[in-house]
Amino acid sequence: MFEPRVALASLSGESDADWARAGSDHAGAAFLGGVALDEATRDAAREMVARDRTEFLPRDPLAFVGRELDALSDAPVHPGVNVRSATLDPVSAVAGVCADRDAIVEINAHCRQAEMCDVGCGESLLRDTDRLCEYVAVASDAGADVSVKVRTEVSGVDLAETARAIEAAGADVIHVDAMDTESAVADVAAAAPGLFVVANNGVRGPESVREYLRYGADAVSIGRPSTEPRIRRRVRRAVDAWFADGGGDPRRASNRD
Repeated sequence: MFEPRVALASLSGESDADWARAGSDHAGAAFLGGVALDEATRDAAREMVARDRTEFLPRDPLAFVGRELDALSDAPVHPGVNVRSATLDPVSAVAGVCADRDAIVEINAHCRQAEMCDVGCGESLLRDTDRLCEYVAVASDAGADVSVKVRTEVSGVDLAETARAIEAAGADVIHVDAMDTESAVADVAAAAPGLFVVANNGVRGPESVREYLRYGADAVSIGRPSTEPRIRRRVRRAVDAWFADGGGDPRRASNRD
């Protein structure tokens, strides 16, 4: 999916092409966004901005995504775009933009902000597997590689079951914010061996990298410290060392490319 096996996770309102390029010295992928695509999510984003959250609110979200991806056309990093939408059509449209530029479209089933959950995005989408699979299917049908960003510790959600469902719907990647349940990565990796598993949360250096990769993750992602070269360098070195030493799970080796 990408090399090196380090991704930069989207930071709402901050993760643009300049951010991705700055972090490309130690990362193989960078997820821009999140980007609110339709009126419901854009209204929610405006409410969040009003209470001092940072959000991307371009006049034309699809044009914005295209411009940001075009700005990375010569960058040594595989781009992705984390998106939120309360309706399906904009997901299909943005997936087409991503497909044209060999970028990953990442469906946000992760955000826990009340405004987004109230319109059916983020954790609300994670709790509705059938609807989440519809999002995955329309994005996949548009020709893009599809990632789903999820989090652990959401009441009523079995991430292993979710992983199996989204894999069947056409997802390629599951991006797991492990919160305080790092071992959940192992359940996801075992449940859906065809998904490329990216583990997130607390990734800072060798100890956290080895823990997630031992649990079966194919890659790790760096969240808030993605702007810190020292952290990126430590994570990259730890990931490279792990795979150089043959630390990957041979049962999943064929699913890593």
